[in-house]
Amino acid sequence: MSQHPSLRGPSGMAAKRSVLKRFERVELLKKRGLWNEGDRVIGLQKTKPDA
Repeated sequence: MSQHPSLRGPSGMAAKRSVLKRFERVELLKKRGLWNEGDRVIGLQKTKPDA
């Protein structure tokens, strides 16, 4: 059964994710100088993506 066209969102319009994956958080923390090679990847501090 297919979805009714009125329930679909406009194609090509994707919402910006507010939650980062672990590897994205590590990259962001590295860029900010808050994570060093060899640090644990479990229990990372909270981060917000750059605007």
